[in-house]
Amino acid sequence: MKPIQVGLLGIGTVGSGTFNVLKRNQEEIKRRAGRSIEITMVADLDVARAQSLVGPGVQVVNDARAVIANPEIDIVIELIGGYGIAKALVMEAIAAGKHVVTANKALLAVHGTEIFAAASAKGVMVAFEAAVAGGIPIIKALREGLTANSIQWIAGIINGTTNFILSEMRDKGLDFDVVLKEAQRLGYAEADPTFDIEGVDAAHKVTLMSAIAFGIPVQFDKAYVEGITKLGAADIKYAEQLGYRIKLLGITKRTAQGIELRVHPSLVPTKRLIANVEGAMNAVVVQGDAVGTTLYYGKGAGSEPTASAVIADLVDITRLHTADPHHRVPHLAFQPDAMSDLAVLPMSEVVTSYYLRLRVADEAGVLAKVTGLLADAGISIDAVLQREADEIGGEGSTQTDVIILTHDTREGTLDGVLAQMQALPSVLAPITRIRKEELN
Repeated sequence: MKPIQVGLLGIGTVGSGTFNVLKRNQEEIKRRAGRSIEITMVADLDVARAQSLVGPGVQVVNDARAVIANPEIDIVIELIGGYGIAKALVMEAIAAGKHVVTANKALLAVHGTEIFAAASAKGVMVAFEAAVAGGIPIIKALREGLTANSIQWIAGIINGTTNFILSEMRDKGLDFDVVLKEAQRLGYAEADPTFDIEGVDAAHKVTLMSAIAFGIPVQFDKAYVEGITKLGAADIKYAEQLGYRIKLLGITKRTAQGIELRVHPSLVPTKRLIANVEGAMNAVVVQGDAVGTTLYYGKGAGSEPTASAVIADLVDITRLHTADPHHRVPHLAFQPDAMSDLAVLPMSEVVTSYYLRLRVADEAGVLAKVTGLLADAGISIDAVLQREADEIGGEGSTQTDVIILTHDTREGTLDGVLAQMQALPSVLAPITRIRKEELN
């Protein structure tokens, strides 16, 4: 049978990994797919470099549209990234009747609804396993492996850069700024790490998982996004003393009121497996009504781990290339005419529990005033930890830290109480609030 011919747009870290793994495991992949899969054309602005990576026998051009226009190309892999030219090229490839494989989580989280609709209308597939959690096959698990389940919630460490930073802060007792510089020096963080450290990258990924889990459109604009830049070494230390670790989690949850879609630092009990995921590794916990809790762990980035996911998509498309489009797995797991219009909740309506740290004057009655405000709002307290003043500012210090763990409450209710607390003369610094996720 004639090989499936693939055009590759962009041969950077993931592109070169894809080419190398596909070439190295060619025979094994052919046995699984039923026919050969060959990258026969590559587009990259640096033609000489690209040609040196792929060798003779592969056509290299500097114009991505030449790949899309080639009638011999069956599948286009988009590895350019971003929202701009990548979107135009993906839409043009679909219009030309090409299947598309992409690792571009930003593009799909923002424009996925439009892209998937265009692909469905044209009868082609858009596969994106590599867009979420690198080499971990979480998209396939959600779309196919867990299809019998009503998914209840997903919580994931889905950004390796931030997990590396938080692990280093905990291990070495260092503040965020110091560890970020080290992460950049080691290559774990980009020169401009904004998308990672502000939680945007994780929000792109959890937006896609949420759509697949609950059969809703991709709605990145409705996600709550908070990064790790304001976390201090003190909070990581206090969390540890209370039996928790702080992780940047992407969380999506089905509730009676609607869908939660949020990214933020969270205290997770140290006894949970996901709390012990360290360094640049990723992990995703999925709770289904039939299967219970499942955990997916592995490398969330890197040349060959991500290439593993790209090639898995190539194999899926090759198997289904000649199938009736109506018999393929839907892009977002649910049939396009059966998508739900469940609302995504604003953060003020989310119910969870909290860690609060208050820097206060070391004087009588302060704790009573603070806990009284919580009681008046109907917020119950799980635990209180008060540090000795000399631990905070040395001998003779007149201020101390009070740490409070709350039970579940509505975020909007807590917002009101925090404003009242902050106004107390005895509260000497901005209050730190970190959400707490038991992940039962």
